[in-house]
Amino acid sequence: MTEMVYGTAPVASGDPVLPRWWRTIDKWSMTCIFLLFGIGLMLGLAASPPLAARNGLEPFHYVIRQSIFGGAAIVAMLITSMMSPILVRRLAVLGFGIALASLALLPFFGTDFGKGATRWYSLGFASVQPSEFLKPGFVVAAAWFMAAGQEIGGPPGKTYSFVLTILIVALLALQPDFGQAALILFAWGVMYFVAGAPMTLLVTLAAGVVLAGTFAYNNSEHFARRIDGFLSADVDPTTQLGYATNAIREGGFFGVGVGEGQVKWSLPDAHTDFIIAVAAEEYGLICVLVIILLYATIVVRSLFRLIRERDTFIRLAGTGLACAFGVQAMINMGVAVRLLPAKGMTLPFVSYGGSSLIAGGITVGMLLAFTRSRPQGEIADVLGRGRGR
Repeated sequence: MTEMVYGTAPVASGDPVLPRWWRTIDKWSMTCIFLLFGIGLMLGLAASPPLAARNGLEPFHYVIRQSIFGGAAIVAMLITSMMSPILVRRLAVLGFGIALASLALLPFFGTDFGKGATRWYSLGFASVQPSEFLKPGFVVAAAWFMAAGQEIGGPPGKTYSFVLTILIVALLALQPDFGQAALILFAWGVMYFVAGAPMTLLVTLAAGVVLAGTFAYNNSEHFARRIDGFLSADVDPTTQLGYATNAIREGGFFGVGVGEGQVKWSLPDAHTDFIIAVAAEEYGLICVLVIILLYATIVVRSLFRLIRERDTFIRLAGTGLACAFGVQAMINMGVAVRLLPAKGMTLPFVSYGGSSLIAGGITVGMLLAFTRSRPQGEIADVLGRGRGR
């Protein structure tokens, strides 16, 4: 009956998984991910040797680790992209519960590595940042609540998702990690808007964010220091923002040349938060524009494919994942060019970092799973048939 009404094309039960996956996956987006990872390794070769030398390690110590973490991220992405939306939802909600519990326990068992914010668990050989794994799980869980709330007799899903969002934002603010908190709030706001939120509620939420920011500024030295540095008319050339701004300016259109950049010798986070400054200095504006184009391609293609999706949960979850992925990249690059205050946020698939790489692989894997072509008629087809009756 479903096939007769919606015009779906049934899939043969014996159809092999890999050929079906290859036919239905968004190959352009997947190619962009591989290119971003390759660019990340290339920039890692330029940015990480100075840090390795300062720490008494082999020159390519961080590049090798990035290759290992990146390989794990690619495997996680491919495996996740082969899953059905229902399986993705189940595993994401389970992972979200584990990440939420880990986030709540950070004040007791976490460490700040001398950076003033308790965001990590130290495992000795590596560290884990729970908030990175929390984001994709939260998006899927919130989308599930919202979709369930739109069903006849369903629970108040939007209210549940809002309460969950406020809880997570509060836990992140305690670290403090206002960047991740803002990203969580943004992802929820986008999904809530797509689900049909009234504009008055979104305006009220925006006002609440302003009030919360004012409170944080007056009560958090960590937050106030970053805002003051951003608002200052003059940039201290000895700060990370000063070094990054100068590097971008020196790079020009075509860069100073491979290996000729100097910012990597001054920035302690040149291989993570400010990797785009290394790209701009050594490879120029052209390289930065290519990176921006790759991110934009992933986000725009994903959103266009989701527009044709009839399943409410898939549409909401995919939109949240795509927008969170794109905005994280925008925030990282915006900080480097001083359009935004410092956030301590990595550039997905380009920056060094085990947690961010693997969590990014899971995030994009979910997005690829949700944007796969499915045997269903498009919304426009269904509406067209309805008008013809």
